Amino acid sequence: MPRPRSLTQEHLAVAALAVIDRDGLAGLSMRTVAKELGMSTMGLYRYVADRDELEGLVVERVLSSVDPTPPDADTPWRERIEVMVRRLRDSVGAHPAAVPLTLTHRHRLPGLLRWSESVLGLLAEAGIEGDRRVVALRGLIGYVVGAIQLEHLGSLAGPGTTAIAELPQDRFPYMAQAARDAAGVDPEREFFGGLGVYLRGLGD
Repeated sequence: MPRPRSLTQEHLAVAALAVIDRDGLAGLSMRTVAKELGMSTMGLYRYVADRDELEGLVVERVLSSVDPTPPDADTPWRERIEVMVRRLRDSVGAHPAAVPLTLTHRHRLPGLLRWSESVLGLLAEAGIEGDRRVVALRGLIGYVVGAIQLEHLGSLAGPGTTAIAELPQDRFPYMAQAARDAAGVDPEREFFGGLGVYLRGLGD
């Protein structure tokens, strides 16, 4: 691949994301991204200071397609938050290996800050105030990040669930039964079922 005369942040983000999608987050380094771009590692330092800055570009690209605009006000607040979460899941879930970076860089990325601002507004409209609103937002982000990783890295249809279903009935009756029941739960139901439980709890 010939070296570009000039690289943009988009070029860097696309290359870094390609590395992550192919090799996982552990495979991301200045060296591997430079190789992806067909240039020397030292040459890459002309454009970014370090891996931390590179990670920020990756997350901003992943989140760039997330629409931060709240849904119409005539929709119940829980349904509006569900729409916001679905948008985030669709974008982030397309690159599951990059999910941990959304937590590491959440404080400085415009895409996630705009999304969080809108969700906080919806929580405020629901009457959730003060430190309870803080906990609600952090819990929501924690649920989304964790659930996406479970969906892609620990699927209910995976070998781990099969192994749990075969545990001794006398020692793990509930775990074994839950694993067998999991066969009837698809990813959509798992994700939004759990989200519904969380959102209903916020109304208490």
